[in-house]
Amino acid sequence: MAAQAVEWWEWDWETAYEPEQSGLAAGIWGYNATFYQFSEANNFVVDQRGFNAFVIGEANTFLKKNDSRLLLDTTVTDIKYSSDGVTVYNADGSCVSAAYAICTFSVGVLQNDAVTFEPELPDWKQDAIENFQMGTYTKIFMQFNETFWDTDTQFFLYADPEKRGYYPVWQSLDAEGFIPGSGIIFATVVHTESYRIEAQTVEETTAELMSVLRNMFPDKEIPEPTDVMYPRWSLQPWAYGSYSNWPVGTTLEKHQNLRANVDRLWFAGEANSAEYFGFLHGAWFEGRDVGQRIAGLVGKVCTNADAEGNATDGCGAMRSYEVLHGTTAYDEYDLENGIMVSPFAVYADE
Repeated sequence: MAAQAVEWWEWDWETAYEPEQSGLAAGIWGYNATFYQFSEANNFVVDQRGFNAFVIGEANTFLKKNDSRLLLDTTVTDIKYSSDGVTVYNADGSCVSAAYAICTFSVGVLQNDAVTFEPELPDWKQDAIENFQMGTYTKIFMQFNETFWDTDTQFFLYADPEKRGYYPVWQSLDAEGFIPGSGIIFATVVHTESYRIEAQTVEETTAELMSVLRNMFPDKEIPEPTDVMYPRWSLQPWAYGSYSNWPVGTTLEKHQNLRANVDRLWFAGEANSAEYFGFLHGAWFEGRDVGQRIAGLVGKVCTNADAEGNATDGCGAMRSYEVLHGTTAYDEYDLENGIMVSPFAVYADE
């Protein structure tokens, strides 16, 4: 029991999948790329403005207030693409046409066919989408009028005697550096437990949580919570999950097919990052890379290409593979397959 709880802490908690369902090599290089390249710190955001404060700050650098170019509360239903351009159709009947478009839907949205593509995406693209993984990571927050746990302790690990991953990690927010005096503690679950819990009522979940807490603190009188709240990422039609995970058997070539553009329709997002999949900065760097490539095409400065027409300078159309190989050759770990799409990547126009 204890060993399973520790394993969950070391692996599932980060990837939102069990170890046996995750690609070991990609999991290791992904972890190293983030925590050794940037910082070993794993920060928890408690900014009362919300996690999106920096997104708003970035938007303010190029968008005016109520800028008509930003369409909020608009649901995309259909995307038509070709070698000449892209038209996006919305549920309200409106549409937007452009020379190029960047699709940043999550893997979960793409896997659930929430958007119709015309023509259908090619087989190599659909296969890459279907074979990647969309994890679900659920934080369940409980607030109490009084704290019955040690507020000097940040984490509590629970090893259920019967079920692996059953409310295994608890974290106190009523601690120095977080939100002292809040009376908040939360549990984290992932994957199949997320699906199960997100599908049931708050009352059912609360009963399970209270049972676990009473097992964890048998000598305490635990009051009923004043509030319980958790997201339902797996049920949201604009998300269908939290973030991606690299599955067993996925080569760098197959992942590159997830990244590659189809005509003038381009793709970006955290799942497309070979190095930083699962992380917000993965979405940032992939978005920057795709934006740079399209800018090069619009400015007609992307001229370098290999024999198959793929750009060789981090600019222009992305490489794709209609025929996949069983392993990844050492020389395929390069910029054109998404390795080193990072702060250190050098682009053609820089």
